[in-house]
Amino acid sequence: MPPTADSTRFRFGENWKDFLSTIDRDRVEAAAVGLERLLGADTNLAGRSFVDIGCGSGLVSLAAHLAGAQVTSFDFDEQSVRCTETLRERCEPRGTVDSGTAPGPPWRILHGSILDQNFIAGLGRFDIAYAWGVLHHTGRMWPAIEAACDLVAPGGRLVLAIYHDQGGPSRRWARVKRFYHRLPPWLRPVYVASIAAGWELRFSLARLCSGRNPLPLEDWRSKKRDRGMSVWHDWVDWIGGWPFEVSSPDGIINPLIRSGFELRMLKTVGGGWGCNEYVFRRSA
Repeated sequence: MPPTADSTRFRFGENWKDFLSTIDRDRVEAAAVGLERLLGADTNLAGRSFVDIGCGSGLVSLAAHLAGAQVTSFDFDEQSVRCTETLRERCEPRGTVDSGTAPGPPWRILHGSILDQNFIAGLGRFDIAYAWGVLHHTGRMWPAIEAACDLVAPGGRLVLAIYHDQGGPSRRWARVKRFYHRLPPWLRPVYVASIAAGWELRFSLARLCSGRNPLPLEDWRSKKRDRGMSVWHDWVDWIGGWPFEVSSPDGIINPLIRSGFELRMLKTVGGGWGCNEYVFRRSA
């Protein structure tokens, strides 16, 4: 079944298609570094099974593939599936993105939903299940998290990134997102740019007050280093991304511990907005 019947569901694949043209060797390396940070520098992906839930652009799938993992990528959004297929074609067999290296282990790319029980049952289990910034956009976050847990093999790891519950600010962001979908498509980039500009100005003033260079260039470079992301595409994703659910860390950690998972890593956004990151290990 689809993630949501809501006609305002954000077309993530269109944003990823636009992002695809920016992917270069630097972004691929940044995605690899981000994956290593989450899993630990001592984690060897060679020969491991890796499922990328809601693969989006396919950038993280590519990083795992180049690290030697046996990758399965899937997404509900057909455009995202095509983006990932395009990225795979760019690295096989004529070489990886701008690198010329030989293709790695098998990499399958599928069209499917984390909420489709039959589809999930047919995938099997994996050493690593990766769901970064995806499950809170399904419209049924907790069934999606439970399905992701089912994909983790005993002793395997689950990587999650879920929007932090800020209370009132989260509800205000929900209104911002809903209004985005009421606008005609031609006006949406203007809406994103106006909101992003206001926040970027606030960030610049904060840097100035703390004695730092107020220009955003270093922060923008940091965004590229953070999983290879793009500032503009991140803003579009954040402002347009609907459905939209949030959770506190306790709301994620405690249920998963009761389900037989052990928390191995937690990185929060404090009281801010964005994703808290979790890495869990399933009991053997």
